[in-house]
Amino acid sequence: MKKLTFIMAMLCTVLVSAQDWRPTYSDALSVSAKENKPIILVFAGSDWCAPCIKLDRSIWQSPEFIGYAKENYVLYKADFPRKKSNQLPAEIADKNGELAKTYNPNGFFPFVVVMNSKEQVLGTTGYKKITPDAYISLLNSFLK
Repeated sequence: MKKLTFIMAMLCTVLVSAQDWRPTYSDALSVSAKENKPIILVFAGSDWCAPCIKLDRSIWQSPEFIGYAKENYVLYKADFPRKKSNQLPAEIADKNGELAKTYNPNGFFPFVVVMNSKEQVLGTTGYKKITPDAYISLLNSFLK
């Protein structure tokens, strides 16, 4: 019984602290407009790009970023996995490809775009070896 209670507590902790990455880009746009929050659009290669994986672990998964982003941003990850087992549904992969043509034509990975709900780019960045708080400050600097 103690083991089950521990597992349930851990699961609840993970679910509560997990990032709220929107499932589709159109959903991110809708939420952005409704909540008047900017969008963080991340181009990543989740299973092959070492800097993308570092950015995910050091920034996106940090408690500081998770808490801050939940209140201040709408998140969407345009992922481009290479492993067959990680492939996205065709509809999402196609949309991510369209987003890349528009917002990441040079094919940089990771590439982070901060935009408003009207899809106007406010700023871009990539992986930086800085603290989560410094990264949040960098993202916020695009909003001025």
